[in-house]
Amino acid sequence: MDVIAPLGLLAELTHRCPLHCSYCSNPVELVSRSAEMSTAEWTGALTQARELGVLQVHLSGGEPLARPDLPHLVTHASDLGCYVNLVTSGLGLTESRLTDLVDRGLAHVQLSAQAATPDRANLLAGAKAFDRKLAAAELVKASGLPLTVNVVLHRQNHDQLADIIALAESMGADRLELANTQYYGWALRNRDALMPTRAQLAAAEPIVRAAVERLRGTMEIIYVVADYYEPFPKPCMHGWGARQLTIAPDGTVLPCPAASAITTLTLDNVRETALADIWYRSESFNAYRGEDWMRDPCRTCDRRATDFGGCRCQAFQLTGDAANADPVCSRSPHRGMVDLILTAPSTPDLIMRGAAR
Repeated sequence: MDVIAPLGLLAELTHRCPLHCSYCSNPVELVSRSAEMSTAEWTGALTQARELGVLQVHLSGGEPLARPDLPHLVTHASDLGCYVNLVTSGLGLTESRLTDLVDRGLAHVQLSAQAATPDRANLLAGAKAFDRKLAAAELVKASGLPLTVNVVLHRQNHDQLADIIALAESMGADRLELANTQYYGWALRNRDALMPTRAQLAAAEPIVRAAVERLRGTMEIIYVVADYYEPFPKPCMHGWGARQLTIAPDGTVLPCPAASAITTLTLDNVRETALADIWYRSESFNAYRGEDWMRDPCRTCDRRATDFGGCRCQAFQLTGDAANADPVCSRSPHRGMVDLILTAPSTPDLIMRGAAR
């Protein structure tokens, strides 16, 4: 198949984070501070990304504000001509730090939120973060930057959906992402406690639909469905290795943020291999591109160019083979595994994520 240049880079600068979210999709084994790429290595990777065609750089983590060289990296990415987005918990964001980042070319901030009320939000974050997030949102709006608020939805906060939308309004969000939990990394450990009920999802749909209409032209709302309940899989990343790539804190280059979950996949590192070689020629990026890798039912399915066979990471985690059809698909021979998960007893107990060191 013809491979086009990537548009976006998710640069995971660090896995260090002041929050301990039970739904974190980062790997269970986080990259330690000592293994993180240096400033020079990150600037080199950003330069290669721009030469490859990347236009959007999302500086993420963990918490990217934990990196003292974040201002330098923002400057470098901006000077390369990239649109620079900061994906942050907001903790550690001060007026002086934000002003400096804006002066250096920061174009957008994506701020996470956990719930609509302080007690619930702080419980889910594993830290007293709610008020600090409100303060961070105020700083972003005062700076003139566009603000996206991202909320991961699950059994523990779905009942607050209407109030979460109202919270994003009060924060002045230009865009609200309501993303149902994806069960990778630490979130997989908490799946039984995080899986929303069918009743919660049924109640959410009219709430979101009404808010989308009411706020049209004021706040864009993106709602990512809980795909375990869907008859067909989501078009994951618009196809494997199609539009975006991720660089982990240690330089590992991933076709999608969760690709390290596929333990049979050989992943390359930008410290050792040129980014263009990884994008166009590596085993990992070509493993599930196009349709040649597909088996039935995907190979002959009329949806294969719509959902691309679904999520490779989910297929691997549930069936042990990333080339299988995504088990959430109603046409998958493995759909029964998902049905069993949905009928399994739930647990109220959350295992909170530890911090990277």
